[in-house]
Amino acid sequence: MPASPMSASPYEVLGVDVTASQDDLRKAYRRLLRETHPDTVGDAERFTAVQSAWDLVGTEQDRASFDRSSPAHTGADAGYSWAPRSASTQRDTRPRARSHGHPGGWRRERYLVLVREWAGRGTDLADPYDPALVRSAPRELRHILADALAEEATARILHDLGIGYTVWHDVSTGSPEHKLDHIVLGPTGLFAMLSEDYGGPVKVKKGELVGEAVAGERPMHELAQRARVIARECRVRFSALVIVLPDDQLEQPMESLGSVRGAAAVAVRQSLLPALLREGVPGARVVGGNELFDVRTRLQSGIRFV
Repeated sequence: MPASPMSASPYEVLGVDVTASQDDLRKAYRRLLRETHPDTVGDAERFTAVQSAWDLVGTEQDRASFDRSSPAHTGADAGYSWAPRSASTQRDTRPRARSHGHPGGWRRERYLVLVREWAGRGTDLADPYDPALVRSAPRELRHILADALAEEATARILHDLGIGYTVWHDVSTGSPEHKLDHIVLGPTGLFAMLSEDYGGPVKVKKGELVGEAVAGERPMHELAQRARVIARECRVRFSALVIVLPDDQLEQPMESLGSVRGAAAVAVRQSLLPALLREGVPGARVVGGNELFDVRTRLQSGIRFV
């Protein structure tokens, strides 16, 4: 199971408490297998999740190993933390993309404010990123932190694209809640991006991401609306609208969601993002020559950060 604030623990998948006996775990597992088995008109995704959960805690040995290594039990002492990373002191002379803004910064700040409000006035939170605390927080708080982590992960990928690319993070489109996570300009085009983490699989239907994990959100619609603001204010045309997802949340490496106002709309696995940006989105408009410098100048002059 992926290390994400949105991911359910195997105990949550099986519907038992972390202190449940091994016999109770086994009973819950067998019951859920019957309920979710595809041959009995069950849910194939839940069936797979139940099996994966059992693989982690199905025996006393596996369970002990999971409990020792799980952030929900051991926190940062196990070498795992959702806290911001410190800058590396190792010198790296490779050419990097030109980057502006603070990826994940607004959502980090928003999470810290809201988690303290949720914990209650006067409560001393020694570590607001403690995995046990995060796991117990409401979904909307976990989603804010998960998206901040997703934005930071995407930013690290974009940083390595090379000097031919310029990247802007946390771009304002009028209000912080409706920001663009990333804008990328390079030889293959101009891209507007959202980095998302829903903690579960998503599918594509009628030009939008759908699924239980999406919980009724309309990410591509939101991305299109926000990109339109920047396109109008900076007088630019986006080549593609891209939603970046953790690899395990998208069935195919890349899914087409059609087009929006002439811009290709796609959802892509995070690991495929470098290749997508270097090779370009099929059918998307390329920005090259003098236009590349003109577009960069317009964006640099017009972009504001949250």
